[in-house]
Amino acid sequence: MNWVVKFLTSSLGKKLIMSLTGLFLCTFLVVHMIGNLALFADADGHSFNEYAEFMAHNPLIKTVSLGLYFFIFLHAVQGIAIWVSNRNSAGGSSRYKGSEKAKTEASAASRNMMWLGVLILAFLLLHMAQFWLKAKFTGLTREGDLYYEVSLAFQQEWVVIVYLLGLFALSAHLLHGFQSAFQTLGLNHKKYTPVVKAIGVAFAILVPLGFATMPIFFYVKEML
Repeated sequence: MNWVVKFLTSSLGKKLIMSLTGLFLCTFLVVHMIGNLALFADADGHSFNEYAEFMAHNPLIKTVSLGLYFFIFLHAVQGIAIWVSNRNSAGGSSRYKGSEKAKTEASAASRNMMWLGVLILAFLLLHMAQFWLKAKFTGLTREGDLYYEVSLAFQQEWVVIVYLLGLFALSAHLLHGFQSAFQTLGLNHKKYTPVVKAIGVAFAILVPLGFATMPIFFYVKEML
């Protein structure tokens, strides 16, 4: 077991964990977005409230949720560890002087991914505080009516702006992270890599855009 620990704490091991947890979180994003589209199903929010009730009380979903929280935490911790490692390597004297430009670009990409990740984590904490924690521990303004809480929150301009900024950070994070995950897993091929890149770009645009329609819809609806 010692070699497993050594591998997982090595640079390659950390990147492998980042890739696997990242792809799992990408899957969650798609499922979560599709579920949240129930917000548009009817004007009174009945469909969305039924979906929220099912998600909150289904034993299987509860179990998966625990794994989700752990993977989010692990992804964040590993991201910070890799960023610190890269920063220390860049700060020290390197024996490899072959391509200063490549090293500079790699360092810049790592820094961007780190800070984008921090913004996404802050956005996620706000999201959970507004809806998940409120529903779980403090109670809803209207019992069982999470749709009302969502519509009420997105009538506030500052909330909409923060959400859109968070989703922009998510999009930028995914643009690099999606393709990077496949590279780390060794799934590189001259025939398939362009397809992976195209899927990654589409994913990084369409998924955050799908989430963005929700705050925009409720804000515009209130304005009208």
